[in-house]
Amino acid sequence: MAGPLTGLLVVSIEQAVAAPVCTVRLADAGARVIKIERDTGDTARHYDRAIHGTSAYFAWLNRGKESAVLDVKATADRAVLEAMVAQADVFVQNLAPGASVRLGLGAADLVARYPKLIVVDIVGYGQDTPSRDMRAYDMLIQAESGLCTVTGTPETPVKVGVSLADVATGMTAHAAVLEALLERALTGKGKAIEIAMFDTMADLMSVPLLHYDYAQRDTPRVGLSHAAIYPYGAYACRDGDVVAVVQSPQEWVRFCNAVLQRPDLTHDPRFADNPARVIHREALDDILRPIFAARTQAEMIAVLEGADLPWSRVSTVADLSAHPALRRMDGRVAGGAFSGAVSPLRRDLVAGPVPELGEHTDRIRAEFSK
Repeated sequence: MAGPLTGLLVVSIEQAVAAPVCTVRLADAGARVIKIERDTGDTARHYDRAIHGTSAYFAWLNRGKESAVLDVKATADRAVLEAMVAQADVFVQNLAPGASVRLGLGAADLVARYPKLIVVDIVGYGQDTPSRDMRAYDMLIQAESGLCTVTGTPETPVKVGVSLADVATGMTAHAAVLEALLERALTGKGKAIEIAMFDTMADLMSVPLLHYDYAQRDTPRVGLSHAAIYPYGAYACRDGDVVAVVQSPQEWVRFCNAVLQRPDLTHDPRFADNPARVIHREALDDILRPIFAARTQAEMIAVLEGADLPWSRVSTVADLSAHPALRRMDGRVAGGAFSGAVSPLRRDLVAGPVPELGEHTDRIRAEFSK
């Protein structure tokens, strides 16, 4: 079934995670995505061999693309690339800082040559800032943006356990491409787009930043809890943890009545509203944690359900793999089939195969050398 981007050509000099996140969404929607790789392949091809010899990262982010190995510094291959870009709707790159400009593939230059082209530069830091030349890997950006200092336990800052900076940046770039395509449909003009990983993470850090700038308050690391809402965290039952959440005044009343069985606490000035409960969380913990500890996980979930209060378990990856809400789709790498999480944008997606390195080089050279 044709997708909404069927007929569009996307050319990408991409590696690792951020740019492939953007382009795999475009491929999922029907765009033809040609992935330009060096002869050693995208870095992500070599992260592991988890799926029939293919890296889990690469299998996840490169379905439905074509792979061409080109040396963009060599005259013949550069001519092929230029022919592709001349016909492309979108060009995406996440090379090292300054590399695209040195190669003559800078966004401003390309848009000047091809006015209808949408060019996306995915960079670590805004190229108009003093940090423009800093290298930017996912963990580096998580740390530099302050994310790690608000994540973890009081004793230990940690990074998020998945490549959050890369993935969020790729999703932001995908949204920017869709906006630019809509704009081009109205104006007939392409544009140059810069998406910085640091900007993306700074946006995600907006609440801690605003708390610091305007309330003179640092955001503490609170582990499996919430720094600005309480109760909101994991509480130990006899046989496992349950995450319980109170976000509204109505939920607080139900929590006091049904869970704590202390309706008087709704009038206690220490717990009168969420800011007060955050300040006095230790006193509230002294009341609620023994109540959770006295029940099994199933018993506490039943109580929360009965009071129409939100909850979750602290699932393992094994739990996720067997979760009844997990939608899956089939994929294929060179070594065989695999099953992964469905695209959250396209539940009916029939995933295209993950390309082998240079699988389409000869055909693409022939096509774009005419």
